[in-house]
Amino acid sequence: MTDVIAFLDFEASSLSKHSYPIEIAWVFENAHSRSFLIRPEPNWIDWSPDAEKIHGISRDELSHQGSPVVEVTREIMNALSGHDLYASSPSWDGKWLSVLLRGGGLPRHALRLRKSDDLFAAVASDILFNAGVKDINVDAFVADIIARTETTAPAHRALPDARLELERLRLVQRASEAMAGTAVLNSTET
Repeated sequence: MTDVIAFLDFEASSLSKHSYPIEIAWVFENAHSRSFLIRPEPNWIDWSPDAEKIHGISRDELSHQGSPVVEVTREIMNALSGHDLYASSPSWDGKWLSVLLRGGGLPRHALRLRKSDDLFAAVASDILFNAGVKDINVDAFVADIIARTETTAPAHRALPDARLELERLRLVQRASEAMAGTAVLNSTET
């Protein structure tokens, strides 16, 4: 793991095979964030009115306020190269990242995404195992923490959804540290 991680999220034209990214956002562990609406390339024509109802971004808004793909790809490469990148759904977000990178004339794997849940489990494991907590199902522990954050529906906008992943990381860290602290107290009492 590098010193700096970032969580990415996309909104897209649809969930079809021909979908393309219309919004990207990322947030670093230090909470620095960035977000762009993306002006579609001329050959990006897929559009779902149902998706528009969910994210609330219109094609007209993208045409007038979206940044050109080349500009967005240049910005993401400058900001994100060399960092560990995570997404809640790397299969979908990775698809749209690849479309964006190719649209900007870059190799589709110039940046790669990992699954946020894998990071959460690794962080919890490190904290708990270093404190001597061995008899715990880390995946279940993390899943329970994440489930508590699902009471609020996702915003279906890239930046709030990326920030939710950062908040989940912080919740996992705090819960792991609290459990580790309890385990250390209990071991010193015996």
